[in-house]
Amino acid sequence: MRGMVIVVAMVSACAGSSGPDGAPDAAPRPPDAAIGHDAPEPDAPRSAIETCFPPPANASTPHPNYDQFHPIVNSECTGTNYQAIAGVERVVFLGDSITTGTPPTLPTAFYRSLVANEMRAKFGLLIDVQDCSGWGARNDDFLGPPHDQIHHCFSDVETRKTLIVMTMGGNDMSSIAKEAAAGDTPAQTMAKVDLALQALEEAVTWLKDPAHFPNGSYVVFSNIYEFTDATGDLASCPAAAVAGFDAVAAPQMTPAYLHAAEQYLRIAVDHQIDMVFSLENFCGHGFHADDPTSVCYRGPNTESWFDLTCIHPNPKGHAALARLFDTTIAE
Repeated sequence: MRGMVIVVAMVSACAGSSGPDGAPDAAPRPPDAAIGHDAPEPDAPRSAIETCFPPPANASTPHPNYDQFHPIVNSECTGTNYQAIAGVERVVFLGDSITTGTPPTLPTAFYRSLVANEMRAKFGLLIDVQDCSGWGARNDDFLGPPHDQIHHCFSDVETRKTLIVMTMGGNDMSSIAKEAAAGDTPAQTMAKVDLALQALEEAVTWLKDPAHFPNGSYVVFSNIYEFTDATGDLASCPAAAVAGFDAVAAPQMTPAYLHAAEQYLRIAVDHQIDMVFSLENFCGHGFHADDPTSVCYRGPNTESWFDLTCIHPNPKGHAALARLFDTTIAE
C-alpha cells in the first residue's frame, strides 16, 4: 500500500445512529440535533444537508460547507441523487484498497462484492463485473502511469451502458499530510490538494464523456471518511504507531480536508453524478465510538466499522459502505 490515510480534527455533521445490521439509519437525525450559534431557528427552512446532517453541538468546530453547492440528496441521506441509473450492462470498480479489499475481511464480505451481488440482482446475472482498483492508488492513478486504471479497464469506446463505482483520495490526503508534517507550508499543502482534486475531476470528465460511452455511463463515488470520529486523535487506533501515524497532524490539514470534502461534492454536482456520504455516515463508528464527548457520538454500544489497520472497513463497515452505494444507486 502506498500510504495510509492521515486524519485531522475535521468535524463533519453526522447522520443518525446505526441500525441493528450495522447500516446507517434511513431516517435523518431529528431537527433538535442542530444546536449552536450558527444553527437555524426552529421554524427556519432547512436545506437537505441540514436535515440529513445537522450541525454539531459545538458549532464553532468547522465542518464542510456543502450547502454552497445546493446539492440534491436522496431520501435516505446516503448520497446525492442526480442519476436515474437503469439498464446497466457493465459494472466497473475503480479506486484504492477500500475497494480492492483487505484482510482479515473475507473477499465475499468486501463492499464491492456486496455491491456486485446487488447489481446482478438488479440488472441481471449476466452483467459484466470487473475490478480495476488497486492497493495504494491515488487520484492520479485513474488516468496516469503506472496504473492508469481507466485505460486498463476501458477501450476508448465502450458501447455497453456502464456503471462505475469507486473510492479514492485517502492515499492522496495521507501523502499530503505527511509532507505537511515534514515542513510544507499551508499554501503548498492546499496546492497539492488541488492537484489531487484536478486528477479526480479529469477522471470523472473522461468517464462521463459520451465519446467514450455513446450509450451512457453512470459514476457513483465516495467522499473520504476518517477513523477518529472527528476528534483528530490518531492514537485512538491501537495500531496507529505501527501504521505510521503521527500523534498530531499539521494544523493546515484541517482546512485541507474541509476543502477536499467540499470539492468532492462540487464535482458530483457539476458533473451530475452521485457521491455517497461515507465521511458523515462513518463518523461515530470509529475508534471514539464510545466517547460521549465526540460530536459524532451515536450512543452506547455503537459498533466500530474499522479494522485493526485503522483505515480499512471491517465486515460491518464493508456492509455499511455497500448499503450507502446500493441505496444511492437505487434511488
